[in-house]
Amino acid sequence: MSSTLIKGATLPDDTRADVLVAEGTIREIGSLGGAKADRTLDADGLRLLPGLVDLHTHLREPGREDAETVLTGSRAAAVGGFTAVLAMANTSPVTDTAEAAERVLDLGRAAGLVDVHPVGAVTKGLAGEELAELGLMARSRARVRVFSDDGRCVHDPRIMRRALEYVKAFGGVVSQHSQDPALAGPTACCHEGELSGRLGLPGWPGVAEEVIVARDVMLARHTGSRVHVAHVSTAGSVEVIRWAKAQGIAVTAEVTPHHLLLTTDLLAGYDPTFKVNPPLRPDEDVVALREALADGTIDAVATDHAPHARHDKEHAFVDAAFGMLGLETALPVVTTVMVESGLLDWAGVAQRMSHAPAAIAGLDAGVDLPQGRPISAGEPANLTLVDPAATVRVDRAASVSLSRNNPWHDRTLTGRVIATLLRGEPTVLEGALA
Repeated sequence: MSSTLIKGATLPDDTRADVLVAEGTIREIGSLGGAKADRTLDADGLRLLPGLVDLHTHLREPGREDAETVLTGSRAAAVGGFTAVLAMANTSPVTDTAEAAERVLDLGRAAGLVDVHPVGAVTKGLAGEELAELGLMARSRARVRVFSDDGRCVHDPRIMRRALEYVKAFGGVVSQHSQDPALAGPTACCHEGELSGRLGLPGWPGVAEEVIVARDVMLARHTGSRVHVAHVSTAGSVEVIRWAKAQGIAVTAEVTPHHLLLTTDLLAGYDPTFKVNPPLRPDEDVVALREALADGTIDAVATDHAPHARHDKEHAFVDAAFGMLGLETALPVVTTVMVESGLLDWAGVAQRMSHAPAAIAGLDAGVDLPQGRPISAGEPANLTLVDPAATVRVDRAASVSLSRNNPWHDRTLTGRVIATLLRGEPTVLEGALA
């Protein structure tokens, strides 16, 4: 294994130091003028963060390798500064067995760019009717701890209760796609309001999310188990989560970069790039999400990276697939929206994009390959080096993802990932794959 000396980096707590990395760990931190290494990175003016962890990534393999593979998605993650991602279960076949989970794990290890942890389905085939092999997936080599039917809501409260009770035994968590199908059906695609009526698009009201969030936090309280709210999108959901945390209920939540910046008015042009589930919301919801991320009501940023082949996206808006890319641009969006505005400092970025998601997924302690650890001597050298002042004009053609459904195309964002190290080995140098 190679060694790396990172010279003059600014750490999340605003102190400056040299960091020596060798044999997969952080060996020394301080003024290391005489240190020798195979590689030296000049980090003057750069920020050093713990490797980013994404709770919510769609890698599409197996089944939709035309949109993304574990390898290409891993490349996008590394370029975005991530050292671990959780791969959602809505593949084909669905990740609802131990064998399926281990296959995703092995594909990630073969790619070798980020730690890929499979998310297990809550129900067989995502059908919402019968629990999947939760215990077997948890005991498998994949050590699954996060379960989700993402893309579909576990809408039956009896099934949701049973899932929460089951995962409690091994410290798991159920990540819920909060969408009451009676209030927002499968064709719902635009925030319900004046714009959806004017455009003639099926409405997706915020209350369809909020009633599921409210139900699930009460089920979490009843069972004493953990529930995680995926891609929070409304101010009402924030209110429920804030209340639940004040009651001591074990609820955590994530927000996507696109829900922190993009608003429903972008749908006026019927561009299917902006079709996402849950939909983009009005300004007042975006403001509430930013404030909730800043004060810790929302624990983490998660990309919901959802690549699609052109033939699935290039349709009339109502017929196009839901989802947009996010891995390569997540940190620049957070820098632009949260850091430049003063809502978060860099310690806050490290907390919400590394420490918290790793803890939610059970990756921070008691595992063979921990993630989300502090930048301290003796810790694994999962690191991300960022130029906080660099501006990046996003070009969808330059993405390393297989897909091009990039909502940030032609936008200028602040913050650029310069290097990513996975257990001391560079996966990205000078902003490109190593």
